[in-house]
Amino acid sequence: MSTAGIDLLVHGGDVLTVDGAGTVVRDGAVAVHEGEIVAVGPAEELTTRFTATESLDAAGCLVLPGLINTHTHLAMTLLRGRADDVTLQGFLERVLKWEAELLAPKNVAAAVRLAIAESVRAGVTSALDMYWFHEAAEQAAREAGWRLHTGPTFMDVPQPPDGIAYEDRLDWARRDLAARGEARPGLRPILFAHSTYTLAPDQLVDIAALAREFGALLHIHAAENPTEVATVEVKYGKRPVELLDSLGLLGPDLLVAHAVDLTGPEIAALARTGTSVAHCPVSNLKLGCGIAPVPRLLSAGVTVGLGTDGAVSSNTLDVLGAVRQAALVHKAGGDPTAVGAEQAVRMATIEGARALGLGDHLGSLEAGKRADLIVLDLGAPHLRPLHDPWSTLAYAAHSADVRDTVVDGRVLMRNRTLGTLDEEAVLAELESLA
Repeated sequence: MSTAGIDLLVHGGDVLTVDGAGTVVRDGAVAVHEGEIVAVGPAEELTTRFTATESLDAAGCLVLPGLINTHTHLAMTLLRGRADDVTLQGFLERVLKWEAELLAPKNVAAAVRLAIAESVRAGVTSALDMYWFHEAAEQAAREAGWRLHTGPTFMDVPQPPDGIAYEDRLDWARRDLAARGEARPGLRPILFAHSTYTLAPDQLVDIAALAREFGALLHIHAAENPTEVATVEVKYGKRPVELLDSLGLLGPDLLVAHAVDLTGPEIAALARTGTSVAHCPVSNLKLGCGIAPVPRLLSAGVTVGLGTDGAVSSNTLDVLGAVRQAALVHKAGGDPTAVGAEQAVRMATIEGARALGLGDHLGSLEAGKRADLIVLDLGAPHLRPLHDPWSTLAYAAHSADVRDTVVDGRVLMRNRTLGTLDEEAVLAELESLA
């Protein structure tokens, strides 16, 4: 019997597909060709059907979709550890000053390369990155073969690090979006509006119109802590999410970061409009912002993904750590079922993909989707016995347990060794800047 030629076969482990049924294929395999998953099934069957140019033996491991970071500022790795134990407002005061002094394309590229190395090691295969000099970040990601979701950022501050005056930013962003042409599978055009306290209502309306002109996702910080909410309410007579709703910005192409301080009507508005939320539990706790009402958001039908925020406010880009925190922190109210293990893992995979509007391409291991996947080594004592893979991921696994990382069918890390980044050179470059 003839076999079909493919690029990559990952075989021999338990495959947690994260499909709608939560299918787990024991001793399973994932077949990949030209960056796309062509089949998922028993290893015995797929090794007979396909001949692969390259393979990963996942025996004794768990194979699952790559983790998706739905809110971060990757180049903030440059400032890790420089703004700890402060409020959100104290954090912003320090960071904005340092950014104006330190940021340039070369520095952003170096900091992003470090962030990609950290992310690949942690099984994170893509991230939504809001930051200055996004062009430098994109180039670094392309060179590493990593999936980066980014684009122009809007923030009306006196001295933006990129030197582009606000009145010129719309034309600059339009040129950027127009130059992108057709989106590649697993990517889409993106615009970033920093917040309702750094952009005026008329500016937000203009940015949203530009995003809709190009079918872009719009990403914004909103309702991160009570002080922010009060500031916006005093200035405009509405709370951040209320303001966004009144301006017509809520909708399926808006992804709100944080959403900690919400009222019942605001949660209803997010659900009614199909607006998604990026939940950043570690950053929210560290900055004393509070705990986002994720169980209420989920009950209302809001799509919730997981983010780490930047490595200044969370100190790490470990999405698996955010999974554990999300599965634990919401139980503090007394309900151990508030966010269960499976829900937390889904937030880091398929729900994150849906929050980006990319649920048809990413987030689960199913034929026709892009081949972003990771192999997690189950050999360590803290991971045995394996009764339930969802539980193992949410409550026991660590990012260091990730053995292999694949993005778009390309092996970026094999047996804990990075293949597309010179890790020593990346570290040395960042240390020279820091």
